[in-house]
Amino acid sequence: MTPSADTPRRLRKPAWAGRNYSLLTAAAFVTNLGSHGALVAAAFAVLGSGGDGGDVGLVAAARTLPLVLFLLIGGAVADRLPRHRVMVAANALNCLSQGAFAALVLLGEPRLWQMMLLTALGGTGQAFFSPAAEGMLLSSVRGEQAGRAFAVFRMAMQGAGLGGAALGGALVAVIGPGWVLAADAAAFALAGSLRSLLDVRDLPAREAGGGMLADLREGWQEFRSRPWLWGIVLQFSLANAVVAAADSVYGPLVARDHLGGAGPWGLALGFFGAGTVVGAFLMTRWKPHRLLLVGTLCVFPLALPSAALAVPVPIGALCAVMFTTGVTLEVFGVSWMTSLHQEIPEDRLSRVCAYDWFGSVAMVPVATALAGPAESAFGRTAALWGCAALVVVVTAAVLCVPDVRNLTRRGTRPVTGGSAAVDSEPEGGRSAVR
Repeated sequence: MTPSADTPRRLRKPAWAGRNYSLLTAAAFVTNLGSHGALVAAAFAVLGSGGDGGDVGLVAAARTLPLVLFLLIGGAVADRLPRHRVMVAANALNCLSQGAFAALVLLGEPRLWQMMLLTALGGTGQAFFSPAAEGMLLSSVRGEQAGRAFAVFRMAMQGAGLGGAALGGALVAVIGPGWVLAADAAAFALAGSLRSLLDVRDLPAREAGGGMLADLREGWQEFRSRPWLWGIVLQFSLANAVVAAADSVYGPLVARDHLGGAGPWGLALGFFGAGTVVGAFLMTRWKPHRLLLVGTLCVFPLALPSAALAVPVPIGALCAVMFTTGVTLEVFGVSWMTSLHQEIPEDRLSRVCAYDWFGSVAMVPVATALAGPAESAFGRTAALWGCAALVVVVTAAVLCVPDVRNLTRRGTRPVTGGSAAVDSEPEGGRSAVR
């Protein structure tokens, strides 16, 4: 059969999938696949060394603390140095720390302090990586199809996370946590190699700043001058905190007491992950005009899982709730990325993203630490209803900010770093999440 004349055209990558964007998406897929499996492996490595649930929590906290401490510095560094070099260096640190963690597990009995130290190094790498990576991604696309590009990127990330968690759990059972951690180290090495190939020749030159503190102040001024920006970050600092408490503390307890144990709870989390993939796919086809209004309205369902656990509903209903929440949250996520891409100057993207990340994670350790005392003081059901109510209240409050209601999709950003013009694609889809 002779190929038709338009076959090469059909097989050609879309115009918005330029070199840098393609490399960033491939690298993010690889690291998410490895990292989500490694989360499962790390917990079982702690338990396999004789630790208990409290020790698992300590290792998780060891990763979160340096992430919170170094995020703002990481954002300033990423706007001062070439972002791709910061990303590669962070990947190298993550590769070495995970490789050492894997070696400890495979060669002997790791001690708790060793696992906490290596996990803290991984969190430090993440603190420098995340603002640089988000700034680099936002700089790699432009124009009318930017939202579609972000939706596809997030779909790849969410799909890798969903598959990585499932694959990691299976591999831990078959070959043990040490080899899964080693695979994650290899994934960081591969991803760092891909990111080293990023083309930054067309990135605009950055003027020398007045030092780290001056850079941080400039980023803060950019952040605080935009009510829609700090309003939504404040909203999510509280919403993320209570949702984390519900998911990591109350959810497993409800599953143990009412739903049949860890298996049904894992199934519900899997439905949430599937929902995020579907939501990202939806946003490749949908381009809401009022970005933040639509996105924020889609945050209200984030209260549903806590309410469902408070009842508690049967596992089938919980899975439906989790799936719906995943879909709507991803609508917000693409809309948020599109808004940042559209509104924030390129040379300040990483610092603004660092403030965003900082606000999003800073309250999580506090909320998870207070979840137990809150359950003792008010009861689990009341605590879960409180989580749901707080999500609704802070989301309704942020809708009172005029810029959140009125910010619209518009304009283009000059293309940088080997990416293709995003606005050359036909009109047809996009947007969302954080």
